[in-house]
Amino acid sequence: MSAATDTVRATAPGNPIGRSIRDSLVITRRNLIRMSRIPEMLIFGLIQPIMFVVLFTYVFGGSIRVGGSLSPQDYREFLMAGIFAQTVTFATAGAGAGIADDMHKGLVDRFRSLPMARGAVLTGRTLADLVQTAFTLVVLAGVALLIGWRVHENFGKVLAGFGLLLLLGYAFSWIGALIGLSVRTPEAATSGGLIWLFPLTFISNAFVDSNNLPTVFRHIAEWNPFSTTVQACRELFGNLPPGFRTPDAWPMQHPVLASVLWSLLILVVFRTLAVRKYRSAAA
Repeated sequence: MSAATDTVRATAPGNPIGRSIRDSLVITRRNLIRMSRIPEMLIFGLIQPIMFVVLFTYVFGGSIRVGGSLSPQDYREFLMAGIFAQTVTFATAGAGAGIADDMHKGLVDRFRSLPMARGAVLTGRTLADLVQTAFTLVVLAGVALLIGWRVHENFGKVLAGFGLLLLLGYAFSWIGALIGLSVRTPEAATSGGLIWLFPLTFISNAFVDSNNLPTVFRHIAEWNPFSTTVQACRELFGNLPPGFRTPDAWPMQHPVLASVLWSLLILVVFRTLAVRKYRSAAA
């Protein structure tokens, strides 16, 4: 039955875009089922951001000045946008490891033997990771509310903030896909996916006011796409502390627009590179 279905799909005329979407959704479903059968992956993926929330809130809260405030509550609200953004970007390592594992086991070669869109394997994987990231954000937001995080804008703006986070996470998942296709083992993909993320997230405005950074690091942070999304979310959540001075750099002055532009640029560039790498690596 499966072979007959594949033959029909191979010979039946149809809209290439429609086929690509259908194939991508099939692969997405396959990856979601696989993830549901390995619940420890989801559990461990939740533990790290929750630890960051608790440790940064109760260890550094009251010790780090943001704007003109040393209030633990102000820092807690300032912090959460950074933790959310860190969570969606750190999912990049998992995406890369998953694709590297599929390559290592020869699963990609099996997909290549089927009459399906070439980019569907990667698109399906990244969409499945996006669903997992969205679930992680929901749980993390619940934990943040329990420890005192609050939003001070309307529901539409809050929803837009989480939309920007998911867009950034999806764009970064294509970086992970490229890394996963470029290494030989899942372990190498995990390491390669984390090494560059640490400077990206810490030379930013995620955990401290970028105005207090040394000059060189401050300029890097202000043009960092990660910082841009963090700043946009703080504005949309109403989490800017009293006395906070917005940096003069264009991305910080227009964070929502800059966040969308950065994410779309990363998505287009790295999706193109990843699909090209997939075709050459699986050839």
